[in-house]
Parts: sequence; C-alpha cells; structure tokens
Amino acid sequence: MSSITHSAARTSKFSAYRDELLAKQASSNMADARRAEYELSLMENSHFVELNGVVHHYHDSGPRDAAETVVLIHGWDCWWMWWHHVIKNLNEAGCRTIAYDMRGHGWSDNDPANHYHIDFFAHDLEALVSALDLKKFHIAAFSFGPFVALDYARRNQEKILSMTFFNFGFLENNDFVAEFAPNTINFVFNIMLRKLTWWLPAYMFARLVLAQNTVAQHDILIGFKSLGLCASDAIEQTTRHIASKKTTDSVPDMVRAMNVPILFVAGEGDSIMTAANAKKLQEITGKGRFVSVPKCGHLITLELPETASELILEHLASCSRVQG
Repeated sequence: MSSITHSAARTSKFSAYRDELLAKQASSNMADARRAEYELSLMENSHFVELNGVVHHYHDSGPRDAAETVVLIHGWDCWWMWWHHVIKNLNEAGCRTIAYDMRGHGWSDNDPANHYHIDFFAHDLEALVSALDLKKFHIAAFSFGPFVALDYARRNQEKILSMTFFNFGFLENNDFVAEFAPNTINFVFNIMLRKLTWWLPAYMFARLVLAQNTVAQHDILIGFKSLGLCASDAIEQTTRHIASKKTTDSVPDMVRAMNVPILFVAGEGDSIMTAANAKKLQEITGKGRFVSVPKCGHLITLELPETASELILEHLASCSRVQG
C-alpha cells in the first residue's frame, strides 16, 4: 500500500544546490553565471512530495491540459537533469513532462531505511502517479529506468499508453558475472569517481567509455553532480540487484507480459548496454520495435537529445494513430 503526503518541504539537497547556483549567478565568470541562471530557471518547476516515507523531488513542466503526458525515469546513479534537453523539446511540442528523482538520487531524500531495490522504486512511482492523479500517460526511461518502469507496469499497465526504453536490453549472465560486475562497477563509480573534486577526469571517462559524441561541459557537470547527489548505498544496492541472475533472467518475461507499445532505442556505439543486447531483447520477446542510433554511445539524452526527443515524439504519434 503506497503512502503519500501530497506536498512536502524542499529537501536539504535541493536547498544546498540552489545556494550554490545563487553564488555562481553572482560570479564574474560569465559562463558559470549563465549556467546557474539556466538551472535556477528549471528549479521554478520543481516540486516535492512525500512518497512511502521519503520526500521525492519531481519537475513538472509543459501544458497542464496537454493531450500527452510523458513521465521520464532516469538511469542508474543519475537524476532528473539528464532529461533537461528532452524536457525542453517535448514541452515545445506541446507535451507535459514529469521527471522525478528516485529515492536516494538527485534532489530526493536518501532513504533512512536504505531500501534501494527495484520494487521500492516502482512503488514510489506508483505513489507519484497517484499523488499527481495521472490517468493515462507515456513513459520514457533510460538505462536502469526501464527496470523500474516494467516493475511498475506489472500492476498498472492500464495507465500506460506507451514506453520508450533507451539503452536497455537483455544481458547474458552467469554466477561469475553476477559477482564480478557489481564489485567492479561499485569500485569505479562509488569509490573512484565519487571522490573526484575536478570534473575533467569524469569528462574523459565519459567521452572515452560512455559517449560517442562530444558532450557539452555543462552536461558533463550535470552528470558529475549526479554522482555526489546519489546515496552510496543506492549505487551499491542497485548494482547488485540489476547484476543478479534472478533480475537479468526475469527481463524477457517482464517484457513479454506487456501489452503496451514499446520502442527499444540503442546507441550503435554503446559499450555498456550494446545495440545487440537491445535488439536481442526485442527479438526474443517479439514485443515492440527496435531502433539503432548511429554514432551514439550510452548517453543518448545528453549526446543526441534532439534525436532522443524525436524518437519519443514519433512513438507517441504512432501510438495515438493506432489508438485512434
């Protein structure tokens, strides 16, 4: 049973971030001042709600009477700001967007009970949908986000008009990978990268490993910030959860159970969740459509936000024609 408090005070993470931006807005560094002014303008559409005992941040923008509403679900160790370009594009196309931070991520509070498994995230999404009284909506999710979307959809398919999954697929797994992968990923992200105080090494890692395109410095800073805003326990627990054989083996059955139009989008150069992984999931389940994006890595919402937005809008339009 979901627990909801329909309005809540700003979190300390939000307030501290805002104070940093206000200081930078007054800076003599014009680039810093412009970035701060932009992010402060985004904050005007920020709201807070207590879901299942944890205060969550969500960004709600675009027309309230829009024909289409898109709920945007961020990825592993990320936050809502990874969608900021897509939000602008979808809003300009007339869509309402709701991008939220999962518990322990972004401007949402950390969970005092340290519950960071997929089922908790999915119940939080269920509570958010209830709090906002959303009747029918679309979902766009990135990387880890589709795990949450699928778990939510098991109980709520009737509310979902379509789903667009970026960089999500089926990974072959075994006991060695299930043990080795979490330890390696946790060391790189939770121990090494989190301790960095300078953004440039993080940019080099992103450019060499995660991206196939040059990403704007501002977007790298947004990605760098997400590491510091994410609870270390959230990184460790979600890594172990999604790397477990039980989770990876369940993905095809979860997709097969969907009667919702799904679009699988993969970056052709994604070395984390490869295009072959995404295509395989679509093929073995016989669900949805698969699109491979040339010259794109794992960070499509920041690398090629125009392409990501166009794909979402095209999927929405195709679903509307079918439903009409």
